[in-house]
Amino acid sequence: MARYRLHYFPESGNSYKLALMLTLCGQSFEPVWTDFGGGVTRTAEWRQAVNEMGEIPVLEDGGTRLTQTAPILLRLSERYGRFGGESEDERFEVLRWLFWDNHKLTGYMATYRFLRAFTPSPDAAVLAFLRRRIDDYLRILDAHLRKRAFVAGERATIADLSMIGYLCFPKHETGYDFAVTHPAIDAWLARIAALPGWRAPYDLLPGKRLPCYV
Repeated sequence: MARYRLHYFPESGNSYKLALMLTLCGQSFEPVWTDFGGGVTRTAEWRQAVNEMGEIPVLEDGGTRLTQTAPILLRLSERYGRFGGESEDERFEVLRWLFWDNHKLTGYMATYRFLRAFTPSPDAAVLAFLRRRIDDYLRILDAHLRKRAFVAGERATIADLSMIGYLCFPKHETGYDFAVTHPAIDAWLARIAALPGWRAPYDLLPGKRLPCYV
């Protein structure tokens, strides 16, 4: 029996981050599909039984339920000695970009992609607002990656695995063709995809999919 159980839904980039981290660390996990589209995570019963924060993913580690993707990545990195910072400065960089990703890139890209691709009538003004913010964050990231192979240095870390979470989905969902618009990001995504054991989101996260409207 697998040590880990991952509560997820296939479109969740945060779920993908954990699934990919476990896979790259050579760990198997039992996938627990969650009916996010049906609203189960908003029910009092689910929140009491699975996650009081009402969020996916949830990683069960033995008898412990872990929530919030960034601290779980940190825990797994420390446990398996993979994808962490090797020096004090590199560890600082990993944390710096993890916080930036959670507050900026993932926070806005997850919302934009969900509204754009998985809601039938998104508000055009809301999409335009989110797109302007994401464009700014992607410019920052693309400029940063012109100078280095990976976000925190010359090796992939959990900062990279976090930041790719919502950028690896099909371009018709994200609305971005990085090969055209952000070549440094596109090259960085290719370097991540070349890591031994890497798999794409929908390969790691099976199960019933949300209706896609784009």
